Amino acid sequence: MFDIDKWTEIFSTIARNKLRTFLTALGVFWGILMLVLLLGSGNGLKNGVENTFSGFAVNSIYVWPQKTTMPYKGMKPGRFYSFRNGDAEALKTQVSEVSIVAPRIQLGGWKDANNVTRNNKYGNFQVMGDYPEYRYIEVLKIENGRYLNNLDMQDKRKVCVIGEQVRQELFTENENPVGEYIKIKGVYFLVVGIFKSLKGQGEEADQDRRTIYIPFTTFQRAFNWGDRMGWFALTAAPGVSPKEAEKQVKLALAARHRIAPEDDRAIGAFNAEKEAEKFFGLFTGIRIFVWAVGLVTLLAGAIGVSNIMLIVVSERTKEIGLRKALGATPASIIFLIVQEAVFLTFLAGYTGLVIGVGALEAIVYLLTKFEVNSPFFLNPSIDFWTAMQATLILIIAGAFAGLMPAIKAIQVNPIIALRTE
Repeated sequence: MFDIDKWTEIFSTIARNKLRTFLTALGVFWGILMLVLLLGSGNGLKNGVENTFSGFAVNSIYVWPQKTTMPYKGMKPGRFYSFRNGDAEALKTQVSEVSIVAPRIQLGGWKDANNVTRNNKYGNFQVMGDYPEYRYIEVLKIENGRYLNNLDMQDKRKVCVIGEQVRQELFTENENPVGEYIKIKGVYFLVVGIFKSLKGQGEEADQDRRTIYIPFTTFQRAFNWGDRMGWFALTAAPGVSPKEAEKQVKLALAARHRIAPEDDRAIGAFNAEKEAEKFFGLFTGIRIFVWAVGLVTLLAGAIGVSNIMLIVVSERTKEIGLRKALGATPASIIFLIVQEAVFLTFLAGYTGLVIGVGALEAIVYLLTKFEVNSPFFLNPSIDFWTAMQATLILIIAGAFAGLMPAIKAIQVNPIIALRTE
């Protein structure tokens, strides 16, 4: 392997045919470069989706009321209805497939913002009425103070927990908001905590930072909602499929609101596990496709290397014949040809690997520098084991690329070869 004479021969052959060697190596270089860039981009998409789902419990389910589309028990289609406080108790006691039931309510409409003031400062923020259990469905990090608790709910306390952006816009940099009051729709609320979203980047994370949480019961009283609520956030019980839990929740709610069991449009739902499976299944397909494209491109480059090695063998027929006449073994001749093919393939491929990794790092740097926040593309890169797999593939491709020319070389008849001009 480290015979200096053999390496001298290899470098001499490459030096005599620079253009031919470059064009041959270009196919391998391009194949591994494309493989790295495509795999890195695929990982960037996967990281973005995982980051989006990181703030949610994997087994979480969300259900909300929609317009009915079928008649049932004397009720006409096209009917609007609202979930009520009693629905929450019914789900807790009647549906064993769920473990956490957290009714939710929002001031205004979906993604609506409300004017919130504090002294001479104001901002438009999302105001949510929630149960304390909600923090186990959408994970939040409390930076200062505390989250809502059961006493807040029982006593209908006018307290709130605010997001990072709310703190920045309503308070000075060195001011501690905990213990201070903010005014929402003319009602004063005491700030008891500040939270940080764990969703990373993107629209959902930005929205979280501009959110204010107040106790669900306080919300209903302060803003005259009676016993109405917006929607439910739930988690499936341990060992229960979220799909099955969603089905049982819908059936229970349909029965309470006189909705036809087969009216699938009357109750909207979002199942985090089901949506995550769709995305990750898609990424598995993308990864297989990327590897297939990269390997086919790499194979084309390896075939090019094999062809060039066949030409090299033809040019060195007399030399090979002389080696055999002097007692060179078939194994030594095969090793010489294969070694040259592996070296050429590995050099071109490793160069493509290094440049590909460098390009991915440059993309990450530019995304960070220009603060490009995308919920579905984050940190495009390849891991160490992927790089090692690509390197191993290069070595195997190089060995196969040199094998056919090497077999042709050992078939050379020394007598005929020595007569060749």
